[in-house]
Amino acid sequence: MDIAKLREYLGADWTAVQELLVSSLESDIDLLNQTNRSILSHSGKQLRPMLALLAARACAADAKASEATVRYACAAELLHNATLLHDDVADDSDQRRGVPTIRSLMGPTVSVLLGDYWLVKAMEQILGDKDSDSRVVRIFSKTLSDLAEGELLQLQKAQSGDTCEKDYLRIIYSKTASLFEASCVSAALSVNASQEAVEAMKSYAVALGIAFQIKDDLLDYSGTESVGKPLGVDILEQKITMPLLGAMANAPEQEDRIRGLVRDIPGHPEYRDQIVAFVKENDGLGYAATKLDEYVAAAVQALSVLPESFERKMLEELAYFTAKRTL
Repeated sequence: MDIAKLREYLGADWTAVQELLVSSLESDIDLLNQTNRSILSHSGKQLRPMLALLAARACAADAKASEATVRYACAAELLHNATLLHDDVADDSDQRRGVPTIRSLMGPTVSVLLGDYWLVKAMEQILGDKDSDSRVVRIFSKTLSDLAEGELLQLQKAQSGDTCEKDYLRIIYSKTASLFEASCVSAALSVNASQEAVEAMKSYAVALGIAFQIKDDLLDYSGTESVGKPLGVDILEQKITMPLLGAMANAPEQEDRIRGLVRDIPGHPEYRDQIVAFVKENDGLGYAATKLDEYVAAAVQALSVLPESFERKMLEELAYFTAKRTL
């Protein structure tokens, strides 16, 4: 999928989101402006605002996004980056998207403060000047709650080492899929979509978000350094993800031993190689890939109630792209 061409297709809507991102972050503090510009210059694919614009146009009776759509799309990207700035502190991350993190360059305090700043700017876009939609406010408020709960549940499970598949799915819904959901559902609401269309976008976004995170977790075992972080970092952080859950399901007689290695890994980082080998030897990657394909199929199926359009086709293609991406 050619992301650059998709942005070009989105045209004035995409330009409006980019301009709003810049203007919403403006300050009379030079250091803040310089740092914000640096973050925006390394902001990746900006998948969430892209999804928002496509969702709105796929659901709108006139196939057009609204001014509110642009604001919600901008808010989703601001909120996403706010969480990354906070996550880099929580995870002691030195790199993000292949470049040094704000935490590593300027310290954890600056990273947290910047994350707070981006979060407030996201809320300003959600509220608008005079036309705030209480439904959208509640959606994004729930997402903020989900993000916090997901992070804390992940930390709890890292310490106990007893993550099961249900726990894992709750964590990745909270930390990843919830913001996909907010992006797409707020966009549908911004164009007065039917309830059927709103529910379709919700189902699509949740399935897509879960698929997206499963793919990230697969790349942690089988990707390359191009993902911007060393391989096996999840294990070093005691995160039991779908590939490891799959390997333990395929080799239950070794589950207790492997969970013990995960619990002890802070004092024995060399255990990482044993765990990665266990995952590959017991087809944990194949197990996770099958789950990934199931969620991609569910995302595509959810769109079937929408009228055929180029935007719907692109939403489907983004789901397939999620499964195929290499970074």
